[in-house]
Amino acid sequence: MSKDGSQRSSSTTHFLAGLTTGCLSATLLQPADLLKTRVQQSRSTSLLTTFRTILASPNSLQNLWRGTLPSVIRTGLGSALYFSTLNALRQHVATSNLLPSTGLADAAASGTATYSSSSSSSNLPRLSNMANLTTGAVARASAGFVMMPVTVIKVRYESSLYAYTSMWQAGTAILKAEGVKGLFSGFGATAVRDAPYAGLYVLFYEHLKRRLGQVQEAKPVSMTPDSQRGMKSSTALSINFVSGILAAGIATAITNPFDAVKTRLQLMPRKYGNMFKASRLMVREEGFRSLFDGLGLRMGRKALSSAVAWTLYEELVRRAEMNVKNNNEAAL
Repeated sequence: MSKDGSQRSSSTTHFLAGLTTGCLSATLLQPADLLKTRVQQSRSTSLLTTFRTILASPNSLQNLWRGTLPSVIRTGLGSALYFSTLNALRQHVATSNLLPSTGLADAAASGTATYSSSSSSSNLPRLSNMANLTTGAVARASAGFVMMPVTVIKVRYESSLYAYTSMWQAGTAILKAEGVKGLFSGFGATAVRDAPYAGLYVLFYEHLKRRLGQVQEAKPVSMTPDSQRGMKSSTALSINFVSGILAAGIATAITNPFDAVKTRLQLMPRKYGNMFKASRLMVREEGFRSLFDGLGLRMGRKALSSAVAWTLYEELVRRAEMNVKNNNEAAL
């Protein structure tokens, strides 16, 4: 396969893996996302009260999954863009002399990417902490900007403040009342939330994978054919899943105030105006705790969605690269 052909195949693999994981996690965890939006729209609404209100309404199960279509579109395409962009950035950083002072790649001098060893839970290139933080933040901010209109429609659709019956109606109503600017309401807060979250997540996730992988390597392993080929798939899945949950929990707790501000801006842009005004109003009217509304729900949802998405993503990439390797060996 040519160099260009292999690069296209790799990009397609990462795009499709991200799309698959995004659609799956969005569908499974939509009720948690809807509850988070309802809780964050007003301090007077508690999680338990909101949940009971939805259950008491007609078509309660359908109402819990309200907004699933925009969520699937946003998360599915957003994840596809994020993972493919992240992969491109990581490949570029690992094979270039970019940010050499951070010790970016072990083989930077030779111009080749440094990949995880056969005993690792990952096939992705190993980068320094600064590189993981930076590439994660840039990839997320870029994907977030592209998907912002869908995000605004999704939040409005989930909220009880609006009575939209379809995504089309929501989009046209926002354009008519607020113009194109309305479709990008809260982007500043979203970028300030998502870029640090993604950067911190990738940083903690890669660090935890290495630590847990070292613990696994320290265990005595009988020299079976599986162990000779490297880490078992089940072990890699477990390490990636646990790392994903822990990394998401830490990153979510740090960035939750930006999420609370972003939700208010997207629901009531005329009242809150911008990120700084919204923060001051929320603290003055409702106290500092308002910045952490929905933290428990968001932490649980992000932990599960990130763990599922990254574990499945890494497994799909691992299997795809194994198939390519086997096909190349068979062709020789």
